[in-house]
Amino acid sequence: MQNQWDVQLSFEEDGVNTLCDARLVGDRAPRLTGHGEATRSTEDRPLARIGEEVAAWRALDDLSHRLKAQAVGEIQDEGHRPAYLIY
Repeated sequence: MQNQWDVQLSFEEDGVNTLCDARLVGDRAPRLTGHGEATRSTEDRPLARIGEEVAAWRALDDLSHRLKAQAVGEIQDEGHRPAYLIY
């Protein structure tokens, strides 16, 4: 059996704030979304790419924590201790 999940990144920007949603997509992917944001300092040059990178990093980090929490919860639901997932 083959299964594929992809991560879809969506951005919203207003020139100062950049928001990012990181969403798992795929037929059997869990329906999870992570959120991240970045705020440009008034001293920084207006480079949208940097705000996108920071917001994406934070959204992916949030998504990974949500995915871990879901996996741990499902293992616990099966009556097992998920100690090996905690690091």
